[in-house]
Amino acid sequence: MTTAEELVSLFRTMWRIRLIEEALANRYAEQEMRCPMHLCIGQEAIASGVCAALNPDDVVFSNHRAHGHYLAKGGDLKAMVAELYGRATGCCGGRGGSMHLIDQRAGFLGATPIVGGTVPVAVGAAWAARLKGEKKVGVAFFGDGCFEEGVIHESMNFAVLYKLPVLFVCENNNFSVYTPLRERQPARPIHVVAQAHGCGAWHSDGNDVEAVYALAREAVHRARVGEGPQFLELDTYRWREHCGPSFDDELNYRSADEIAAGKASDPVSRMRAKLLQESHVTQSGLEAMTQQIMREIDEAFEFALSSPTPTYRDGAGKIYAQ
Repeated sequence: MTTAEELVSLFRTMWRIRLIEEALANRYAEQEMRCPMHLCIGQEAIASGVCAALNPDDVVFSNHRAHGHYLAKGGDLKAMVAELYGRATGCCGGRGGSMHLIDQRAGFLGATPIVGGTVPVAVGAAWAARLKGEKKVGVAFFGDGCFEEGVIHESMNFAVLYKLPVLFVCENNNFSVYTPLRERQPARPIHVVAQAHGCGAWHSDGNDVEAVYALAREAVHRARVGEGPQFLELDTYRWREHCGPSFDDELNYRSADEIAAGKASDPVSRMRAKLLQESHVTQSGLEAMTQQIMREIDEAFEFALSSPTPTYRDGAGKIYAQ
């Protein structure tokens, strides 16, 4: 049973991610951010629910749409924004941008734009934990398009073979760029294929943060106690364009009815309504929460814009050859 305190915390994480993403979208037109970005507006419940179920020393790996995962795991906001502006104080020293975030202190061990690139690394982290006798769980976030990559099936095979403590999280938003799932994969559920590999597998509404949190807690527990890899397929909806801060509805790759239905399942609005209806928060309390988050966002942008740009000296020791 999810407590009132947990529900408020889950909402705050989602709302914080939403406000940060919207602030990035609003400022992107200034053309000072030095990278393309993939926003997770509409998909906040998955990052929030899964990361809330993790221990501080559990490790998370992400993909090109990484902001929500980074923030939900406790990644440093100032360092993230500075990274987007290409500043030396960024979490990758300004060298990586939106799709190369990392915060080792928070257990967010990296994101990459290579589809499926971090999935075997998460399995490797789980393998390392097993060899060291640690109780850590490795988590890999990826989209439905990633399920078409061979590396994820190889990774699941290896993880099941050795019963590794890893959680695979498929954020199924139905699109790989502009192509819907039905035009890319056979008519069979993704989680059923994962189950056939031998993973413990579940499917749920990824816009219901309470349901995500409950499933994630169970899956993480099973992975941690030695029951092997677990797999969550969570349905969600991407509001904005595949890459960038704008809307691309004029491209007609999804219908007006579909867009309306996707936005109607907004995880933030659903949880806000629940909290108010059940008197877990007040309207004034929500307003105070929003103001606090907005102050944090303003401070992060001020920090980023006042930070120095990297020089050639900043590259020393950051490029490796073997």
